[in-house]
Amino acid sequence: MDGHFNKLTPAEAERLAMLAEECGEVIQMIGKILRHGYDSYHPNDPSTTNRQLLGRELTDLLAVAAALCRDNVPEGSLHDQDQAWERKLRYAHHQEELVVECP
Repeated sequence: MDGHFNKLTPAEAERLAMLAEECGEVIQMIGKILRHGYDSYHPNDPSTTNRQLLGRELTDLLAVAAALCRDNVPEGSLHDQDQAWERKLRYAHHQEELVVECP
């Protein structure tokens, strides 16, 4: 049998593994923020807040997601993201301040 049944190259599989890992790290930070707040911090590193850590994890996630263009996964344009957000707002209950634009 030639290759894997999913026909992914090792590089494609690795990028998907990286994406899954980054998604997990973002989820972990969200859990910490929900439990302790944005401005809380780890006792061993009081110089870095949960808000900053979430920003770092989101940056990592976006970097890996952008790399998926190598696998012909279309990257959404800013217009597409705006439309997606508008769609999500239809089902949100507390996002009134973000209806116009996020800074």
